[in-house]
Amino acid sequence: MNGHTIDYSIVIPTTGRDSLRLLLESLDTAAGPRPREVIVVDDRRSGGELPLPETLLPVRVIRSGGRGPAAARNAGWRHAAGTWIAFLDDDVITASDWPARLADDLRGLDEQTAASTARIEVPLPEHRRPTDAERGTARLATARWITADMAYRRSALAAVGGFDERFPRAFREDADLAIRICLAGYVIAPGQRLTRHPVRESGPMASVRAQRGNADNALLRRKYGARWRQRIGEEAGLLPRHALTTAAGAGAVAFGLAGRKRSALVSAAVWAMLTGEFAARRVAPGPRTPGEIGRMAVSSALIPPVACWHRLRGELRHRNASHASPLALLFDRDDTLIVDIPYLCDADRVQPVPGAVDALRLARAAGIQLGIVSNQSGVARGLISREQLAAVNSRVEELLGPFATWQVCPHGEGDGCACRKPEPGLILRAAAELGVDVGRCVLIGDTGADVTAATSAGARGILVPTARTRPEEVHRARQEATVAHDLAEAVRLAMAGVP
Repeated sequence: MNGHTIDYSIVIPTTGRDSLRLLLESLDTAAGPRPREVIVVDDRRSGGELPLPETLLPVRVIRSGGRGPAAARNAGWRHAAGTWIAFLDDDVITASDWPARLADDLRGLDEQTAASTARIEVPLPEHRRPTDAERGTARLATARWITADMAYRRSALAAVGGFDERFPRAFREDADLAIRICLAGYVIAPGQRLTRHPVRESGPMASVRAQRGNADNALLRRKYGARWRQRIGEEAGLLPRHALTTAAGAGAVAFGLAGRKRSALVSAAVWAMLTGEFAARRVAPGPRTPGEIGRMAVSSALIPPVACWHRLRGELRHRNASHASPLALLFDRDDTLIVDIPYLCDADRVQPVPGAVDALRLARAAGIQLGIVSNQSGVARGLISREQLAAVNSRVEELLGPFATWQVCPHGEGDGCACRKPEPGLILRAAAELGVDVGRCVLIGDTGADVTAATSAGARGILVPTARTRPEEVHRARQEATVAHDLAEAVRLAMAGVP
């Protein structure tokens, strides 16, 4: 790549929609650097010829056997040769200068930046309020990572293995890939190119069919923990409410069959109230036509039990799914995050270790919670006041950013407490406060006591030796945990799930 051109391939998975022809014709006449190749991945189960327009683009067609968009995109980028892989959906509309805008977005990105997002625009009707289906498509415009138009560095895709093909639909597979890219230590940069994603006809019960995505949510929860929605930038979902609605409906039926009329009426009333409120919230922003109101009434009654069924199905299917990525990184403070000054009591002398700011920024970008677990026996010895300790810790956050939990042991070595490392108390308390399984925590520190505390608590430990780390501590850590050369490497190993 030089200052004027960019080496990129375009990958377009398709199920044979007519919009593919329009997309290829638009790319053929667009201004800007031409792609090395355009790989159209035919993901239809049936064979047959895929009708394509005549263009000057170097178009190749490969088949992926109808295994879904994740598998189709994997087949596409693995056949591609470009430095960058620009994924496009077959129903988007690119601008007349899309290649030029793509080049502007990618040019100058460093090797640590693995991807560039596009701005997605969903045109909605101007003469009326949008329907429920149209509002659903419009949410693509605010999705954090969406492969309707997303460019990835090919080497980064290879490093993380591409898309997880356990996601069978065009749902969540893009967020999962982006999380793993960030966990591998890469950065995803926002681009400025603009791509349109039109609203297409999806049928009256599209919202009910969309509940199949709850099975994919189960896989994300299994891989990234209960707070997976925070990691992809989404608000809390409606599943708890759907579960309550479903339970009320099932209770009404069960009580009725058992002859308990009063209980059946109460359960039915709860079901009707929850269902009516759900339908009203969906009707309010829409066109409020008789047809739309009828669809909302019927689908609002069906969505809760269907959503719960698919979530249960997903939980069972993915109960053994891999979950190597950590949910929380815990750090020793002195000589791990900041330069060690014995019994530091002056906040003005706080100095981060080299690479600490960038390493923590990467972890936060991946949605991993951060915490500090620190022995501070100077308090027990009278060398540091609690006020001075608080001021030093506050300065640490000013320089390194916020931490979701601080767990500090103020006791001395002879106090017999359960929190002073190498005891596991600080790690267990940190995991409890963060609401995560301690087995999904990684402790990074500079002494054998840090590694021992992690192991005792059931967490993973990574040792970053310093001049003060004893050789026998390093040797033992190599046998029982992981040893990193510096903080940046420790964070990368932790995020990538290296045992």
